[in-house]
Amino acid sequence: MNYDVVVIGGGPAGMMASGRAAGCGRKVLLLEKNPGLGKKLLITGGGRCNLTNNKTDIRAMLTEYKEKSQFLFSAFTQFGVKDALTFFNERGLATKEENEGRIFPVSDSAKSVWQVLVNYLKVGGVKVRAGAEVAGLLFDPKEKHIVVKIKGEPEIIAKSCVLATGGVSRPETGSSGDGFKWLKKLGHTIVANNFALVPIALADLWAKKLGGVTLKDVKLTALQNGQKQASAKGRLLFTHFGISGPTVLNLSQEIGELLKYGEVVIELDLFPALDQGALRKKLQELLIGESNKKLKNVLSKIIPAALVGAILEISNISGETPNHSVSTESRKKLSALMKAIPLHVSGLLGAEKAIVSSGGVALEEVNFKTMESRLIPGLYLVGDVLNIDRPSGGYSLQLCWTTGFVAGDNA
Repeated sequence: MNYDVVVIGGGPAGMMASGRAAGCGRKVLLLEKNPGLGKKLLITGGGRCNLTNNKTDIRAMLTEYKEKSQFLFSAFTQFGVKDALTFFNERGLATKEENEGRIFPVSDSAKSVWQVLVNYLKVGGVKVRAGAEVAGLLFDPKEKHIVVKIKGEPEIIAKSCVLATGGVSRPETGSSGDGFKWLKKLGHTIVANNFALVPIALADLWAKKLGGVTLKDVKLTALQNGQKQASAKGRLLFTHFGISGPTVLNLSQEIGELLKYGEVVIELDLFPALDQGALRKKLQELLIGESNKKLKNVLSKIIPAALVGAILEISNISGETPNHSVSTESRKKLSALMKAIPLHVSGLLGAEKAIVSSGGVALEEVNFKTMESRLIPGLYLVGDVLNIDRPSGGYSLQLCWTTGFVAGDNA
């Protein structure tokens, strides 16, 4: 069977590309190997779906993609943050802004975002085939079309093909790296692929007892051999294996690199806005004001209650000590610890917990004005297939909306 456009991969980038191509009057087939569309989309943002970041200035947004930003300007000019928000808002999705510009649906449900995209496909008349496992791609230079091979079924001929198979993160959602194998056979350069944004496992037993505890506005500093290597501020979530949350995820790739060379310790600063002197004064005022109470019963007034036991355990200071008897040395020790609680990294969680993957198709081999391969005419590459690292905070899905839209527009 012949189609104008075949899109492989029913994730966010593939759904956007399919809907856009159909909206431009093309006959579109969307192939998804899972039983349904958007499996990975439905679990993003803890099921809430951080669909973009409110950096509406294109250049400000692109700084988050670091050195890869030089490739993205043309694509973001065609469909940037403002366009993505307009796209979803005009289709009935109310959105809200949270910390650090993160945009979520007001419903706090990824299903709301998924529904907008599913409706988009229906309106465009996109034919969707779930449970279709693609076995490979071929380019016919004589006929100038793409041949899509499907396991156990007749091959499909397409004038254009959009590859939206994702990277290697969360393989249970279908992102198993199949697209890279096909692209390599077609002559593309594949930069070594790895998971990028992942939670961090800790060796500290006290930390694992705090599963579910969230800290806001903290600072994390990664150290190796006593030297500062990287830092980030924001929210942290303790888990049964260690730590997670946006701040942790954004440090994970650098920590993964550091682990290749030796032990990594993360210092947790509970008061990044205060220096040591100001924090000691704050602690002293607390102890004087509650002089007849025990230390363990008042620390929760300045630090999260769940951390009091850990702080006292690490500092080796008895919580039974009356506040009027806490020595100057102990006060210094406590304030210093609250600025630098040591977290000993035991490793990173695997691809099954990754939010996005790093690596992918070499960007020099893609025309970002159209998202078309520079090697294979009619082949378009989008989303996690591309070798573009990005932090958490809506930047990954925005990349999907942008590249998917541009590819659909041109395929």
